[in-house]
Amino acid sequence: MSSIVIVLALSAAILHATWNAFLRSGGDRLWTVTVMSFSGTLVAIPFAAIYPWPAAGAWLYIVLSAALQTAYSVFLVAAYRKGELGQVYPVVRGIVPMLVTVGGFLVAGDRLTTWQVVGVTLVAMGIMSLALGRGRAPLSSLLYALLTGMIVASYATVDARGVREAGHAGAYAAWVVIIFGTFLPLTFVIARRGMRVDFRAPDTLKALAGGLVALVSYALVVTAFSLGPAGPVTALRETSVVFAALIGWLFLGEVLTPRRLAACIIVALGAVCLGYFR
Repeated sequence: MSSIVIVLALSAAILHATWNAFLRSGGDRLWTVTVMSFSGTLVAIPFAAIYPWPAAGAWLYIVLSAALQTAYSVFLVAAYRKGELGQVYPVVRGIVPMLVTVGGFLVAGDRLTTWQVVGVTLVAMGIMSLALGRGRAPLSSLLYALLTGMIVASYATVDARGVREAGHAGAYAAWVVIIFGTFLPLTFVIARRGMRVDFRAPDTLKALAGGLVALVSYALVVTAFSLGPAGPVTALRETSVVFAALIGWLFLGEVLTPRRLAACIIVALGAVCLGYFR
């Protein structure tokens, strides 16, 4: 894997943890994540007009990815309702490579290597450490986090295939963001029977800034998928769990105990084992 792919994946990891911090610090998080989608949509529209039209075979993946990311946003908001960034985020991201690996073993009959067994064990240990003992996350948050992780695993698989079908990574990402930016506000309006946004309010400006960070993070990882193998790229992106723990401690006032930090590092190491040592 080239150095540019490594830089892209790690940069995406840092930015992904950052926009989750934006979301976690918001009051009405469903409103926040919906407004975040506005800035992404506005930026994506001109790129969609400039880039070549995605290949016909890519549109199923584009719509499916947008729908899955809408569901991801809703379940992530539910997970953050009572759970902290340093508790929920590692579960959401760490469960992804483990699900892909175990799913391949159970469904496709893939044989697990020694490193994959080590990776699954490390991720499971890290998540259990966050779920058990003093200072653990509420059960409801953990369940929503696990469901969110399942959705992430699904749309990561869709994107890895879809970006190759599209023939242009930028065009694929732009159209996913535009359709997602339609699905999520529609979901909010249906759930809340309307939506009010004051574009001069500080909370709105903060959410829009978070949306730009999320857009850049997504564009970087889609580009990485187009240039390198999906497994290692996914593994590097999951190192964001460590960045999330540090961001929660530095900027959100969350308690960073040695146990929580160790759990995040264990999850990250497990994800790297699952992605790199196949």
